[in-house]
Amino acid sequence: MKKEKIDFNRALTVGEVAKRSGVAISTLHFYEEKGLIESYRSAGNQRRYPPVVLRYVAIIKAAQSTGIPLKEIQEILGKYPPNSKLTAEQWHEISTDWKVRLDERIRRLKRLRNGLDHCIGCGCLSLSDCPLRNPDDVLGEKGPGAQIL
Repeated sequence: MKKEKIDFNRALTVGEVAKRSGVAISTLHFYEEKGLIESYRSAGNQRRYPPVVLRYVAIIKAAQSTGIPLKEIQEILGKYPPNSKLTAEQWHEISTDWKVRLDERIRRLKRLRNGLDHCIGCGCLSLSDCPLRNPDDVLGEKGPGAQIL
């Protein structure tokens, strides 16, 4: 996928992106540092963003609000050039991947919720027996000694 050139007639300043997206300027700088969005520099060396960046910021915030870590958001969005206009098929691929990850998190959270009363009542947090700290004894498969550091 080719990197698109920015149309400086339609470009947004960092302040405009912040205002329209409801995200702090420092957050936009952070997203840019992490490679989630990309700005271009004007002749006066000021940051400018293409309008499509508003969609990226909205997707990042929506994903974060569901508990998807920024690292996972980076992995998925990193498959595409920054600021590219993604197709409906590409957005579908992203949402399908996130649905799988969210379903797994939901499964783990339900297991945690259902075992919480027993765990708090027990209080042991035993590495060998606790179904919350060591579900299905996966740590035992790694050998003797401390496995959680």
